[in-house]
Amino acid sequence: MTSDLPVTIDDIRAAADRLAGLAVRTPLLESPLLNDRLGARLLVKAEPLQRTGSFKFRGAYNAIAQIPPAERARGVVGLSSGNHAQGVAHAAQLHGIPATIVMPTDAPAIKKANTQAYGAAVVEYDRYTQSREEIADALVRESGAHLIRPYDDVRIIAGQGTVGLEISQDCADRGIVPDLLLCNASGGGLIAGTAIAVTHVWPDLPIWAVEPEGFDDMARSLASGRRERVEPGARSICDALLQVIPGEITFPINKRLLAGGLAISDDEALAAMATAFEYFKLVVEPGGAAALAAALSGRIDIAGRTVVVVASGGNLDPEVFIRALAGDRRRNVAS
Repeated sequence: MTSDLPVTIDDIRAAADRLAGLAVRTPLLESPLLNDRLGARLLVKAEPLQRTGSFKFRGAYNAIAQIPPAERARGVVGLSSGNHAQGVAHAAQLHGIPATIVMPTDAPAIKKANTQAYGAAVVEYDRYTQSREEIADALVRESGAHLIRPYDDVRIIAGQGTVGLEISQDCADRGIVPDLLLCNASGGGLIAGTAIAVTHVWPDLPIWAVEPEGFDDMARSLASGRRERVEPGARSICDALLQVIPGEITFPINKRLLAGGLAISDDEALAAMATAFEYFKLVVEPGGAAALAAALSGRIDIAGRTVVVVASGGNLDPEVFIRALAGDRRRNVAS
């Protein structure tokens, strides 16, 4: 039972009601050719097709929608490497309120440009020498704006949980009972909300967090039972998954509901991007492809099983996509 967690299935259902008619109900994609090649049934939840190109719109809209109308003129402040930034910017735009986003200087150009195109002001920082939290807190103190955190907020977790709600509903409609669910993890909001929703239907479903190598703080935290940090100097192409420690709110949820964590290499992420394009005609960014990479590269045994993978976002600069398609990295896919 998950009724004693800070986010419940009822919170997720309420978020779904707020998002109705706004968020895209993204499909569960399946390729018979890839299934044959893998010897497994693989279902991909295609969040690159979501509004703003990632799942982040769901949580951002759910959070902003709950700000009292009398307080909305103060605006909102977000902090993000790009996907949450766009989600907050667009959700604020839909509510007619100002938004300021704290973004790292090395965020993909397309994420920065889209954030500004949705009407938000961008404040840049160096992710390796400055604290985005300190910058955001200062902006909030100066303006009185509402801080919209990327994962450690029950409203955000509930909004992201609509991903899991849709997975469980769509599987039920198709008579599918999954054996395994793989989901990307950084701060842990998406996988926490998704886990709450799907375990309401399948209490014993094994759910695995997937992260880039060097940023496997969730996997190590789940193993140790306490929040672990990323070692200084870690680098990865998966810019959406570079949070250095699991969230204070999200980790207890994930500790309770997840089976464990897996880590994938940058090359495996690039290979998964190429496979997603070939078999699903889907453009996925490196961090968005991490869970798919774990399934394709043998990081976990999927043979003979029905596996749901969450592809969390598709916002990437063209050069990175070209790099993914240029090499024969698909040799990592089981054949």
